[in-house]
Amino acid sequence: MANITSKIAFPIIITGLFIITVFVALDYSRLDANFYIVFSIVIIYVFLFGFAIGQNFVSPLKKILQRAGELTKGDLSSRVYLESKDELGELAKVFNEIADKLEENKSTIEATENGVNIKVKARTEALEETITALEQKIKNRTLELEKMINDSQRLQEEAKRKEAEISELKKQIDNLKPRPAYRQAGKK
Repeated sequence: MANITSKIAFPIIITGLFIITVFVALDYSRLDANFYIVFSIVIIYVFLFGFAIGQNFVSPLKKILQRAGELTKGDLSSRVYLESKDELGELAKVFNEIADKLEENKSTIEATENGVNIKVKARTEALEETITALEQKIKNRTLELEKMINDSQRLQEEAKRKEAEISELKKQIDNLKPRPAYRQAGKK
């Protein structure tokens, strides 16, 4: 900000020195000690006046710049309050309106985000319940299938045993059957 102060102060100081030099040149023949005292006071006054005007102009700009820095860091409550009715006052007013809009937009975004989060959470819970129910159904069906497989294997083993028993019974029946006569006649 020193650059802006210098840009404002130096033209005022140069203009003041030019005016003083013109007055000195016009009345150069009457220069005495009082003149040098007055001249020194006027020069000091011109310098101080130039820097005061520069600071007066730069001070509101520094406030606006400081608040803009706070705003960029995320402090959306940052505002600039200037009493001046000039362009700097208008700039501060526009800055405050921008900050208000940003704060309003942030609130809207947060509200929307919260609404979306609630909807997503509700849908997620519903999906989790559905998944849990499906997992339980799959588990139940798997248990049923395992039972059916076990029953099928048991029945298959039982059928093999029964078949073996039937085969054994057939052999025993065949052994118990009388032998045909031609076999007996041939033995005699």
